Order: sequence, then C-alpha cells, then structure tokens
Amino acid sequence: MKIIGIAIVGVVLLLLVVGRKHIPKVLEKLSIYWFRLAFAFLVLFAMNIAGGFIGVYVPINIASGLLLAVLGIPGMATLCAFAVFL
Repeated sequence: MKIIGIAIVGVVLLLLVVGRKHIPKVLEKLSIYWFRLAFAFLVLFAMNIAGGFIGVYVPINIASGLLLAVLGIPGMATLCAFAVFL
C-alpha cells in the first residue's frame, strides 16, 4: 500500500510540475497506458483459458501484464514461448 501511495503522490507532483496546459495531454497518455494494461489482462485471461485446452498455462501477474501491455504482439509471443519452454 505504501508503494501505491508513493506512486499517487509522485503522479500528482508530476502533474503540478508539468503545468496546467500540459495536464490534459499527460492524463490522456496515462489513460492510454491504463487501457492497454487492462486489455493486456483480458488477453492474458483468454490465453490462459485457451491454453488450458492444450495444457499450456500462462501466468497472470503484473509482470506478464506489463510485458504484454508494453510489447503487444511480440510480448504475447514471448509469454507463449516462456509457457511452452519453461
């Protein structure tokens, strides 16, 4: 909980430092990343369900969610390779 509080305080301070005219742009970029992270967890859940039929399970955690959110399709291939070969 301390980490979340520190992150929130850091974001608020960043918004204050950036200035008022840049706040909408910063919030738009943050909302895009939050959407990508949420969609990544949805894809991880679907991969876990689909992989369960063939015996391959992809872990659903924050590291795999961030990997998928940042890298996209190459991240999905990386997670599948980790699930198959490890």
